[in-house]
Amino acid sequence: QVQLVESGGGVVQPGGSLKLSCVGSGTIYKVNNMAWYRQALGKQRELVARIYGDGGTNYADSVKDRFTISKGPAKNTIHLQMNSLKSEDTAVYFCAANLVQEEYGYAGDHWGQGTQVTVSS
Repeated sequence: QVQLVESGGGVVQPGGSLKLSCVGSGTIYKVNNMAWYRQALGKQRELVARIYGDGGTNYADSVKDRFTISKGPAKNTIHLQMNSLKSEDTAVYFCAANLVQEEYGYAGDHWGQGTQVTVSS
């Protein structure tokens, strides 16, 4: 079993900042990549940012230059630093990991339960 636990969500005013964290635990042999997704009320889940094992990253156009995804220092941990937050960033943010649980095993996707981020004055 794999557990992904997010933390750091909350309520912030427009222009403010928040930092989300995600810690993975359980039976993990190798992590290929980890990511943050978000889902606003009534909308589809969308990719926010992804970080690969070699440190490479990609971002949704809507968050480029405002959000930064990073790893560590603890193993299987990622963060999302969110600056200049806007009302349209309001959503439930989910941590996801594509990983292999055992040597010679297949990679699979795992999800956290999500953490609410609300940007409101």
